[in-house]
Amino acid sequence: MADYLDDLRLAHVLADAADAATMDRFKALDLKVETKPDMTPVSEADKAAEELIRGHLARARPRDAVLGEEYGTEGTGPRRWIVDPIDGTKNYVRGVPVWATLIALMEAGEGGYQPVVGLVSAPALGRRWWAVKDHGAFTGRSLTSASRLQVSQVSTLSDASFAYSSLSGWEEQGRLDGFLDLTREVWRTRAYGDFWPYMMVAEGSVDICAEPELSLWDMAANAIIVTEAGGTFTGLDGRPGPHSGNAAASNGRLHDELLGYLNQRY
Repeated sequence: MADYLDDLRLAHVLADAADAATMDRFKALDLKVETKPDMTPVSEADKAAEELIRGHLARARPRDAVLGEEYGTEGTGPRRWIVDPIDGTKNYVRGVPVWATLIALMEAGEGGYQPVVGLVSAPALGRRWWAVKDHGAFTGRSLTSASRLQVSQVSTLSDASFAYSSLSGWEEQGRLDGFLDLTREVWRTRAYGDFWPYMMVAEGSVDICAEPELSLWDMAANAIIVTEAGGTFTGLDGRPGPHSGNAAASNGRLHDELLGYLNQRY
């Protein structure tokens, strides 16, 4: 962990700065919101938080590259920070407290870039989660006040809780039938959405979750937190990690069945 401890500390500093900026504008009556070319919203708080994080990284890690949702890629090299300043912008602009800043550090290695540090901070929920490669995943207020995360031991779908974001994406990809069959098989379904289902998988309060269309900044931090908690994080194609443009996460015991349902074709 020594190799990445300074990076983890820095991720907490970055999250502290982002939390202050996003909470300052949360529920502001004069919050400015624009529509991006992909028709998703972006608020002034998204941009301000990413600018803050990039500014800190430019000073603290000038040799590292940065990929952020709002301002793209800057720099090159074997280390790359991945930033989603507000994951859950639609919630943010409507005053729903389920949103978070996602920060990950990825390093080049065998099979391409892989996450080695991940942090998810949800200040409106008063929650934060983080992980370092090969050293476990944790939740708490700070590095010195934290508890270790562990996925559930549920081993049958009929006992499993399944979390998802929405139905429309599954329908657009022709996966809706398999998705609905899965919902009929499990014990419970809830549409928590965005980062939260992955954190619940890591905590063991949810057993499986999936989303049909995502970007790298949506997944990098979530992926390492789930896997370091003992779970499995892949694309719908089964490829490990946050590289497939979609995601399936589980406690590991249910992963093959999860992928089987979501890859059904009629």
